[in-house]
Amino acid sequence: MRKSITDVLAGHRVESVKGGIQLDIALDGRVTVRVENEFRFSGPSEVEHYYPDLGFEPSELLLGLVGHTVDSAAVTMAGGLELTFEGGRTLSVPPDARRGPWSVLTPHGAVCTALEGGEVVWALPR
Repeated sequence: MRKSITDVLAGHRVESVKGGIQLDIALDGRVTVRVENEFRFSGPSEVEHYYPDLGFEPSELLLGLVGHTVDSAAVTMAGGLELTFEGGRTLSVPPDARRGPWSVLTPHGAVCTALEGGEVVWALPR
């Protein structure tokens, strides 16, 4: 049976959130969601837009993910990533025509990676 992105991420707890020129969300089980392109993060009453190419520090809203779990995860038809966290928080990463905007990593390598143009490649057996 093939795993989906939900199988890989749902139920994992956020251990840390780091900014800079990319967003790294470290989850328990040594799984990291890395975002290297623009993304949107929304909470119960606000929405924030980020552009990691410019460098950034995570806001209090984004840092508030620490300790919360991933409720669901989906790869959009166009190759974007949608993560929903407990408490009604959502991370949305759109696809990009020129670069790979996101990936899911483990110590063994990439689980899946979005490539430029919206293609998503599963690097390890699903």
